[in-house]
Amino acid sequence: MRQSAAGRARRARGAYNHELPSGMQTREKAQLMSASEIDRTLVRLAHEILEKSEDLDKLAFIGIRRRGVPLAQRLARKIESLEKRAVPVGVLDISFYRDDLSTVDVKPVVSATDISFPVQGKDIILVDDVLYTGRTVRAALDALFDQGRPARVQLLVLIDRGRRELPIEARFVGRVVQTSAREIIEVKLQEIDQTEKVLLVERTDGQ
Repeated sequence: MRQSAAGRARRARGAYNHELPSGMQTREKAQLMSASEIDRTLVRLAHEILEKSEDLDKLAFIGIRRRGVPLAQRLARKIESLEKRAVPVGVLDISFYRDDLSTVDVKPVVSATDISFPVQGKDIILVDDVLYTGRTVRAALDALFDQGRPARVQLLVLIDRGRRELPIEARFVGRVVQTSAREIIEVKLQEIDQTEKVLLVERTDGQ
C-alpha cells in the first residue's frame, strides 16, 4: 500500500525526532550512561582517534543527524583542545529511518548533506549514536562516496547494540550493549534533548 506524501512526512518527522510509533509503550530497564560517563567516553575515543590517525591534516568528522552530529562536534572540539588544530565536521541527514529504534521504513533515505570541505583524500570518521542493523551506515557510506573518494572511512558509535543485518562494524566504540529485539537504546544529548544520558528501555506493548 502506497503512502501519501503527508504520511511519509509524518513518519520522517517521527524518525527525525526519535519519537516512538503511536501506540508503542516502553518501560525503562536501566540507565547505561550518565552525562559524566558520556563525556569520559568521548575523551577516551578522542585519544583513540589520535593514536590511530596517521595524518591529522586529513582528519575530518561527519555526523549522522541527529545525535551523531553533536557527538562529532564534541569530538572535534576535544581533539582541537588536545592538538591545537581545528578538525572539520560535516553532516549527513538520513530521513524516513532510525536505525537505533528500527521503527520506520526498511530503506534509509539520505535527504540532505552539509559538508563544506572536500572529502577527496580525507581520513573520514563517520559518527552515529547507536549502531544496530547497519542500514543507516550503509546509506551514509553511499551518500559520502557521492561527494568524492576519501582516503579512508572509519565508523565511530557511542553504543553498539549488536543484532547486525549487514557486515558493518565500528572501529571506535564507546560501549557494547547486547540487546534483544524488544529492547531499545535511547541516547539523549543536551544539544537536542536538554538532558544527557543513555537508557535501555523495553517494549511492553506486546508486539
